[in-house]
Amino acid sequence: MARIVHLTLVLLCLTAMPAAAKPPPKKPAPRGHAVEMSTESRACYKCHSEKTPVIAQQWADSKHATLGVGCFECHHAEAAEADAFVHYGQTIATIVTPKDCGVCHVSETAEFTNSHHAQAAQFIGSLDNVLGEMAEGPLAAANGCWQCHGSTVRVLTGADGAPLKDESGKPKIDPLTWPNSGIGRVNLDGSRGSCSACHSRHIFSRALGRYPDTCGKCHMGPDHPQIEIYNESKHGIAFRGREAEMHLDKESWVVGKDYSAAPTCATCHMSATATQPVTHDVGARISWTLRPVISKKLENWESRRGKMQEVCTNCHGPDFVKAFYVQFDKTVELYNEKFAKPAQQIMDVLRTKRKITPDPFDDKIEWTFYLLWHHEGRRARMGVSMQGPDYTQWHGFFEVAHRFYFELIPQAQELAGGDPDITKVIDDILAQPDHAWRKGLKPEERQKILDFYKQRYGQ
Repeated sequence: MARIVHLTLVLLCLTAMPAAAKPPPKKPAPRGHAVEMSTESRACYKCHSEKTPVIAQQWADSKHATLGVGCFECHHAEAAEADAFVHYGQTIATIVTPKDCGVCHVSETAEFTNSHHAQAAQFIGSLDNVLGEMAEGPLAAANGCWQCHGSTVRVLTGADGAPLKDESGKPKIDPLTWPNSGIGRVNLDGSRGSCSACHSRHIFSRALGRYPDTCGKCHMGPDHPQIEIYNESKHGIAFRGREAEMHLDKESWVVGKDYSAAPTCATCHMSATATQPVTHDVGARISWTLRPVISKKLENWESRRGKMQEVCTNCHGPDFVKAFYVQFDKTVELYNEKFAKPAQQIMDVLRTKRKITPDPFDDKIEWTFYLLWHHEGRRARMGVSMQGPDYTQWHGFFEVAHRFYFELIPQAQELAGGDPDITKVIDDILAQPDHAWRKGLKPEERQKILDFYKQRYGQ
């Protein structure tokens, strides 16, 4: 059940408030919201100004405070809710969810709920999570994977199935599932996601949501290094050089109107343009999925691409944008055809012929294959998608090629053990034009390369 916002228009004396954390001054109330705190929230603020002063001050500096949306309005709960408890006479809950935020932020919550972000916890059960929970250990997943993807929050129960509570009557939340602000967190009220993953409680800042490092706290590392790629790109360099001109905290933030210094992650994937509104569906402008073994274009990819290209044309000419997408498409197709599909074909025949077991990661070649597509292959594809040449080449295709030719193929040949069906698959793959270079260069070709290096480097 959604929590109900209580905005009580009661003017109270402020003299009882601690001097160290005063509530913000009154400001005009846009869209009919009350400015004054409710009686309930004022009591919360008074106590938390002493108990958790940083949280109280962050809220006091927030837009919520200027609108009179306080602690109680967000944390109020119905008694039947799984994490509800009575706290100083009020029924509240620990975890604020998108369902709560959606009482006011209706369209934003609907867009987010339909986005890929809200489904991020579905990775639980995937190969990524198998590695974390089984090969590495459950706490590696709980403190690693789940902190970005989101946990499935659970209340601890006793032998009789009843919720366990502490001495104050507060339900005990499983510490392996909370604290967690993962973007796809599965909440106790059935909603998915965490608005604070991007907007950070209790300031809930627009600027933080637009800042590249906010995305980079999850979109980074060896298997999805978007923030590293962005930082390497001209987009990221422009942002760092002209950050002061970005006006990240403005209410209106339309590219080409309110700022023009550089694009951020939000600019391209979420924020408004002259013809597009803000969206909380981060996949609305993405045409390829670069996550799986073999990339594919998404449903309605032409429409999605049109939206992204409209963003691009705020800074680039149409010919530039079209040419970039030709490069992007052809490079993803190169990865698919030269490495991903052949590697998958090899793994399939090995499994069919029972040269590897049905279980994941108990055969060395399964780790090799995983690194090829999940790490190096993603880096290559994501590098080209965001114009990061070093990630496309040295962290991407170079490592894909090395892994394919000098690990996957030899391991597959050894596992084949002379099986003619497996050997034929491997031989047919290597006979394709993409792999013809392995047959060696002609003498004149080798000499040409040697002459070039001797002339260029004197050796």
